[in-house]
Amino acid sequence: MEKNFRQYLMKSVILLFILIVQACGTVPLIGRKQVILMPESSIVEMSLTNYSDFLKSNKISTDKVGTATIKRVGSRISAAVEKYLKDNGFQDRIADFKWEFNLVESKELNAWCMPGGKVVFYTGIMPVTQNDAGVAVVMGHEIGHAVARHGNERMSEQLIAQYGDVALSELIKSKPAETQAVFQNVYGLGAQYAVMLPYSRMHEYEADKLGLIFMSIAGYDPHEALAFWQRMAANSTAKQPEFLSTHPLEQNRIEAIKQFLPEAMKLYTGK
Repeated sequence: MEKNFRQYLMKSVILLFILIVQACGTVPLIGRKQVILMPESSIVEMSLTNYSDFLKSNKISTDKVGTATIKRVGSRISAAVEKYLKDNGFQDRIADFKWEFNLVESKELNAWCMPGGKVVFYTGIMPVTQNDAGVAVVMGHEIGHAVARHGNERMSEQLIAQYGDVALSELIKSKPAETQAVFQNVYGLGAQYAVMLPYSRMHEYEADKLGLIFMSIAGYDPHEALAFWQRMAANSTAKQPEFLSTHPLEQNRIEAIKQFLPEAMKLYTGK
């Protein structure tokens, strides 16, 4: 019994090692290696289904000015993303993206971008963004998560933890419900709250950097990120210690942004 268990454990470890080596990718700009097990096309397919369900169960804003702002900034940021990724050989990261930008009625101070380029802003965050540049801060950040494939990375980690000894192709084919459940656990776009689950602090800092790059290329002054996060700090009701939260404290985030601003400014077009 013990011998069989050791053999099973060894096989699982070897399979896990092979999966990790074969699935190792690199986050654009950041350079960090990451494990991506799920085919991005499968992630996008699940995202589109969830995105469609979300729009059916949530009210699209009738605010014409706010909606126009989201779409205008979205057009510029997405063009900047495409340019940056093409110039740096990462265009495959958005091969399945079909950009779409919506403003949804909700008091939440939130926004998100699903894999596939589906971006949603909640009306609650618009007073904090205040202007196009503020929207660009949020837009670039959320798209940064999608470009870095942070959701796929989280999903891959959960799949390894739960089904490390099962071939991924077999898992997707034979356990679609389980795979979908992991997706829902990662993205958390439930109709009741309509809020994506928070990313890790590492992912948040990475998305901040990518967002600064994207908004700079799009012609928005990246210094606006400082003002935006200061306004977010003033509106924050979560005063818990950072180690108890997956999101960085606003002051820590602001300091990290300050350190990266010189790099972002090299790409600022000033349009």
